[in-house]
Amino acid sequence: MTIPRPEYPRPQFVRPDWLNLNGEWEFEIDGGDSGLERGLREKPLAGTITVPFCPESTLSGVGHTDFMLAVWYRKTVTVPAAWAGKHILLHFGAVDYDATVWVNGVEAARHRGGFTPFFAKLKDVTAGATLTIVVRARDDWQTPKARGKQSQKYAPHGCLYTRTTGIWQTVWMEPVPATALGRPRLTPDLANGTFYLEQPISQNQPGLTLHADLKDASGVIASASCRADLDLAPRLTLAIPKDKQRTWSPSDPHLYDVEISLRGADGSVVDRASSYAGLRSIAIDGQKVKINGEVIFQRLVLDQGYYPDGVMTAPTDAALIADIQMSLDVGFNGARLHQKVFEERFLYHADRMGYLVWGEFGDWGYRDAAEKLAPGVTYITQWLEALERDCSHPSIIGWCPLNETWQERKDGINVLDDVMHGMYLATKAMDTSRPVLDTSGYSHRVRGADIYDSHDYIEEKTFPEGLANFQKRHSEMAEGKVFTNDGEKFSIAYGGQPYFVSEFGGFKWVPESEKALESGSWGYGGGPTSLEDFYHRFDAVCETLLDNSRMFGYCYTQLTDIYPELNGIFTFDRKPKFDAARLKASQVKIAAMEKEA
Repeated sequence: MTIPRPEYPRPQFVRPDWLNLNGEWEFEIDGGDSGLERGLREKPLAGTITVPFCPESTLSGVGHTDFMLAVWYRKTVTVPAAWAGKHILLHFGAVDYDATVWVNGVEAARHRGGFTPFFAKLKDVTAGATLTIVVRARDDWQTPKARGKQSQKYAPHGCLYTRTTGIWQTVWMEPVPATALGRPRLTPDLANGTFYLEQPISQNQPGLTLHADLKDASGVIASASCRADLDLAPRLTLAIPKDKQRTWSPSDPHLYDVEISLRGADGSVVDRASSYAGLRSIAIDGQKVKINGEVIFQRLVLDQGYYPDGVMTAPTDAALIADIQMSLDVGFNGARLHQKVFEERFLYHADRMGYLVWGEFGDWGYRDAAEKLAPGVTYITQWLEALERDCSHPSIIGWCPLNETWQERKDGINVLDDVMHGMYLATKAMDTSRPVLDTSGYSHRVRGADIYDSHDYIEEKTFPEGLANFQKRHSEMAEGKVFTNDGEKFSIAYGGQPYFVSEFGGFKWVPESEKALESGSWGYGGGPTSLEDFYHRFDAVCETLLDNSRMFGYCYTQLTDIYPELNGIFTFDRKPKFDAARLKASQVKIAAMEKEA
């Protein structure tokens, strides 16, 4: 059987030996979450599923879209003989939502959160041994939690979509020594022409040395070493010779290779891994956001990462690349990765292709428990896991922990205030190199946040009326004043930060080939009457925002249609709806604007 999604799942921390566990697993739906009492942990399961696709997807071979309180997985694997003497890490890219893992009947891991990775460390495993892996994933749709755009009703509706239950990213194993490298953090310092490498080490021992080589196409260009046993995460500085300094940017997404090794007192290699890094900076200059000291207008598109056959899982690695290329082809240079922590292979391709992205958490679900603190605590924990995974990717140029927080301000305790401050401060503590938007749209609560934004869709029945109001909001703004969503009802006052409209457009257009899907579908405002009318609307709203000298970027809704939303640039199955060159030409003015800046 061909292994689905066979590519290495963690491209910024690569070890040569690994085993992909995707493919056929035993599977059973546990509708009442009574499986543990009924002995599902110990016995064969009733059906099969293709991992890493969720059971709601057609690619899983199950295609069950009704509610599932719990699901069970079971697989037997053989430990490769070459792994003798090593510990084994059993990795899960993402399991939605509350996962428990047993290996040979013994609990090996628990994890809560549907968007972030976790692993089980298996010790004293004999090479050639058989491991029986059992996973229970519980996903009560009524419990307040971070679910992103997953619907709490049976079918997709509005801007809520098919749910994802259980395993939805790659499952894999790798052998590691007892003393092993953890995931490194690589932070660029363009001003000083260096990378800072922070390297966690598990079960450290005296006498070990950490070593790193920085490489480009010519070979090793910088090296550094230090004692490994003086810190929990020793740090190295990799200084790049001036003639080898090459920045990462959308026009030249140059990446350096990094080879990291942990060495014994005799110079022997205890553990080694490969990574990569991009040399780029992000700075704020008044109301401008600069990359490598230059203004690059961020013409972003909203990308929600859903697929008709895989739900939240891309059917192939090529599909991830294609989504980025589609966006570039129609004139965008980046995306808001919306209400979902995207799989890491997407970020890898964004790094390679020079695609600017804002990382976001799938926070929707919090509003169901706006006055309860416990969900907020789990949000911060899960968001920190996402930051830990992704902080070294050069394509990520900003963080957005929350989206459309609609809780009104009031006198007294408001849990949203605490949760938003907690997530903002956690982000700043984890990563000082990128700007942070406290929330995208509506309830801004962090004074002095790096970025301020609004969502602004034309909702009027006639486009001329809607455009006139849109232009008034954004073209005639008084100095120091910006459009906000319902003003002080939701947000603290704007403080002069860089500002952008992070959602706009969303015009519905249904090509003839998609007319069968039109019933029950929607977009923002009255739909265009013709293809030319759509182009006119696209031109008008983009130009309005470009004419605002205080705008550093925008984000158009959205890249693809999704279920009932037919407001994408492409159909749900990625067919073009518009002339790519025509849309790209609509944004040509941006290039002139950047030159003037």
